[in-house]
Amino acid sequence: MEPDPTLSTPALVILAAGASTRLGQHKALVELRGEPAIAHLLRAGRALGDSAPLVITGADRGAISDTLEALDHAGLPELVHNPNWSEGRGSGLLLAASLRVGRDLCVAPVDCPLVCPQVFEALARAWAEAGRPASGWLGPRLGTDPSAPHGHPMLLGRELLSKWDGKESLRDLRQRALPLLSVAVEDRAILDNLDRPEDLDRLRAR
Repeated sequence: MEPDPTLSTPALVILAAGASTRLGQHKALVELRGEPAIAHLLRAGRALGDSAPLVITGADRGAISDTLEALDHAGLPELVHNPNWSEGRGSGLLLAASLRVGRDLCVAPVDCPLVCPQVFEALARAWAEAGRPASGWLGPRLGTDPSAPHGHPMLLGRELLSKWDGKESLRDLRQRALPLLSVAVEDRAILDNLDRPEDLDRLRAR
């Protein structure tokens, strides 16, 4: 039997489940460069090669669905509501892993909405060159200095989440990864954190 080619392609997972209370409006739906933030992520994420991206929703499921249906050019990803969204990102990651069994996950939070396609391309290429480590972790870093800041999106091996309960922090999960990898990129958007109104003002002014 021929192997399923989709299993070797990382699954794109966009986390868009939070209530965005500090921002005052849903992060996925804020307008950036004339479009909702989530449209930028979906377009850039195409460079990963996943033909069926997954969007984990929570507090504003209906609004995100309505917005994406009106954006034909962004494509229609699979939207899944996380009933435990208030418990944090961990529950969303575990839900995504249960829906993409046997797949590595490229996790893109809406907190970093302006990451360019080249970042996704670099992640996919570096992951393949590393041999798709089942328990590995790959993140982008800004520049060639190994001590440079790391950001999002991140690529998680298909087995990394298997022994994680979702309650520990992502930092704890990262420390369990083997190997722990990074790839140099030049896009400062990997360090964005859309959290408060001033963050939105800064992104709009860029």
